[in-house]
Amino acid sequence: MSPANFLATNPEAQKKMIETKGESLTKGLANMLADLQKGRISQSDESAFEVGRNVAVTPGQVVFENELFQLIQFAPSTKTVHAVPLLMIPPCINKFYILDLQPENSLVRYVVEQGNTVFMVSWRNPDNALAKYTWDDYVEQGAIQAIDVVRDISAQDKIHVFGFCIGGTIAATALAVLAARGRQPAASLSLLTALLDFKEAGVLEVFIDEAQVALREQALGAGGLLPGRDLATTFSSLRPNDLVWNYVQQNYLKGKEPPAFDLLYWNADSTNLPGPMFCWYLRNTYLENKLKDSGKLTVCGVPVDLGAIDAPAFIYGSKEDHIVPWDAAFASMNLLNPKKAKANRFVLGASGHIAGVINPASKNKRSYWVAGKSGRSRPKTPEAWFKTAVENKGSWWPQWASFLAENGGKDVPAPARPGNKHYQPIEAAPGRYVKVRGD
Repeated sequence: MSPANFLATNPEAQKKMIETKGESLTKGLANMLADLQKGRISQSDESAFEVGRNVAVTPGQVVFENELFQLIQFAPSTKTVHAVPLLMIPPCINKFYILDLQPENSLVRYVVEQGNTVFMVSWRNPDNALAKYTWDDYVEQGAIQAIDVVRDISAQDKIHVFGFCIGGTIAATALAVLAARGRQPAASLSLLTALLDFKEAGVLEVFIDEAQVALREQALGAGGLLPGRDLATTFSSLRPNDLVWNYVQQNYLKGKEPPAFDLLYWNADSTNLPGPMFCWYLRNTYLENKLKDSGKLTVCGVPVDLGAIDAPAFIYGSKEDHIVPWDAAFASMNLLNPKKAKANRFVLGASGHIAGVINPASKNKRSYWVAGKSGRSRPKTPEAWFKTAVENKGSWWPQWASFLAENGGKDVPAPARPGNKHYQPIEAAPGRYVKVRGD
C-alpha cells in the first residue's frame, strides 16, 4: 500500500512523465507488457548476458551425463594439484553458474586457481520426462552417481564433497546413505548456507504448515512439475521491497530499463522441480524436521544417520541470510563428525544467502568471522561461538581454500586431459543442461 507503488501517488514518476512528455509512461507500459509475457518481473538487463559467453565460462568438459545431471570437469590452471578432487553439488532449484558467474567473481575459477581438480554437477531443468522423480532419485542417481564417477576419474578413494543450499542437504544425505552401506568416500564435507536441522527455517516458515504441504502433495505428490517461476516468485516475495516493488516503481512507473547485473540475471534463470521430490523435501525436512534425527528417515532403502559420516566438515553461514539463518547453518556443526568434532570449522560471512557466498577474494570486500584467532575454537552453541568470534576484513574464500588444502593430500601433476577411458569428454562446459530455461 505504499504510495510510491502507484502512479497517482508517486511524485517522482509523475515528474518523470511530465519531463519526458509521456514517454516514460509509454516505456513503462511496454516494460510491463513484456514482463507479463515472460510471467515475471525483469530485475536485470537480460540481453547483457548469455550462459557460456560471459557467465559460466570457466573452461572444462562434460565428462558424464544421465537423465538427471551432467558432470563437468574444469580444466586445471596450475601445474600441480592437490591429490583429492573436489565435487561441487549446487542447489537443484537454481542453475549451477551462481558459482561460476563472470571470471572476476567465480568461486569455481578461484578454487581451480588454488590447485584443485574441480567437478560440478549441472542439474537438468526437469521436463515431463522427470515429473515422477523423487528425493531418492536425486540422491542415488544424482549425488551418489557423481561421487562414484569423480572417484573413478580421479583414481582417488576419497574426494571433497561440497553442497550449497539444498545441494548441501542432498550431499549430506547421500554421504549418510553411503555410510549406512559401509562406504566413506568423503575426505571432507563443505556446506554453504545449507540446512540439515530445519528447526529454524527462516522466513520460509510462513509457507510451511500441514495444510499447505498436504495441498502440494495432493497436486504434485504422484507426479507433475513445480514450475520454476513459482519458486522464483516465492523467493522474491520474501524480500518484496528489494525484489518486487523496487522494479515496479523503476521499470513500470518511471519507464527505466533495469541495469545489467549477473547475479540477478542468474536469479531469473529459474528451474522446475519434480513434484514427488519437492513434496518429500517439504514434508520430511521443513515440516517434520526428520533428517537431523538418526534413523528417523529411510532414503534409498537405508536409515539415514548424519553422524555416521566420517569426514571433517566446513560449515559456512551468512550473517544476514533470511533463507538459512546463520545459527541454523551452525547447527550442522553438532550433527556432523561427532567423534572428531574439533576438526570441523565454521565461518560466518557478512551479507545474505547469495551475496555473502559470492564474495570474491580479489575484491577484498565485506568481512567474515571465525572463532578465535586460529578459527579452530569449538563452542557448541552459535551464541557461545559468536562471543569468541573475531571479525576479519575481506572474503572468506581463502579460509575454505585452506581447509581444502589441509585435507587434500599431497600435490600431484595436474590431469593432462579430462575424464578417463571410461568417461570420455561429451561436450565443452557449461554443457547443454544448464542452457535449458524454465520460462
